[in-house]
Amino acid sequence: MIIGFDGTAMTPRLRSLLARLQPAGVILFVRNIQNPEQTRQLLQDCRECVSAPLFTCVDLEGGTVDRFRNALAAAPSAAEVFASGDRKLFRRQGEIIGKNCRALGFNVDFAPVLDLGFEASRKIMSSRTVSVDPRETVLYARQFLAGLQEAHVLGCGKHFPGLGEGRLDSHRELPAIEKSWKKLWAEDLAPYRELRRQLPLVMVAHAAYPAVTGDRTPASISNVWIKDVLRKRIGYRNLIVSDDLEMGGVLAAATIGEAAVESIDAGSDLCLVCHHEEHVLEAYEALVKKAESDRQFARRAGEAVRRVLQFKKKHAATLKMGKAGRGRQLSPPAIEKMSRALWEFGEQVRLENLTRQESVRRPRA
Repeated sequence: MIIGFDGTAMTPRLRSLLARLQPAGVILFVRNIQNPEQTRQLLQDCRECVSAPLFTCVDLEGGTVDRFRNALAAAPSAAEVFASGDRKLFRRQGEIIGKNCRALGFNVDFAPVLDLGFEASRKIMSSRTVSVDPRETVLYARQFLAGLQEAHVLGCGKHFPGLGEGRLDSHRELPAIEKSWKKLWAEDLAPYRELRRQLPLVMVAHAAYPAVTGDRTPASISNVWIKDVLRKRIGYRNLIVSDDLEMGGVLAAATIGEAAVESIDAGSDLCLVCHHEEHVLEAYEALVKKAESDRQFARRAGEAVRRVLQFKKKHAATLKMGKAGRGRQLSPPAIEKMSRALWEFGEQVRLENLTRQESVRRPRA
């Protein structure tokens, strides 16, 4: 499990929860992040409660999904960066986001978004997507992931198998995407096929695809999507994580406990429970109870645990935080430098886009 919690500092209650559950990771949101030094200390305190190396996760895409906006400065959105047409800026975005993550103590960024920017989802996804063309999406994502990697941060492609045609927000409702297998394979699934060796993690969406599965089962708890398509057809070998199990898209089909069990049973390695402690405990207890009473599920859960531990061993250098993430405090000049670099990058993207717009408007001689 990767779990979220309330608060901006370690408490006896949180310490007890982490020590008991020994989660694979934690995830922080704006509610947890006051400033860089406080965030770094909170994550260090979390690491000290867990015996295995800890995934310290954040959603940091830029634009509307930017957990560091108040702590550092605003980062431009994926769409704004892509509009520049400059591959170096695509990579630079991943690098600067990655360096800021690393400095604050994070080693996993749940980005980039691989959903295609179709009209159906435009009001919901907005500037989080870069193109309707899977080739352009791959071009951007490959560079962004390379930038994260340079900063020693693990990226995550989302939201498999694709929310580009979704008309409902999966945070609140279950989108049912009526699209044929042939079109999904050629369009929405193309980024996952092309990037299968570069994606450290893949996040599975709470959306239904009736034309593929024959029912309204969310992909996040679907054997068809996780085992048959992502693992077997696409050949993805790294970690699979569910989207937050507290979202309405999956709760339309199952309780928190049921969703956690069904997600792991369907082939996920990790499940996200991001907000309420009672839901974290409900998911944990459901997983333990099912493993104790069902040998087949216990074997599946064991496979997930082994895959996670093997992955952590392989990426031990990334998960081990250096001086920037533990022990040594972030100085005010270092924080100012990070904020300045973000602002300068945003200005560079803005000016590049203005230049491109002017060149398009300028009449040819």
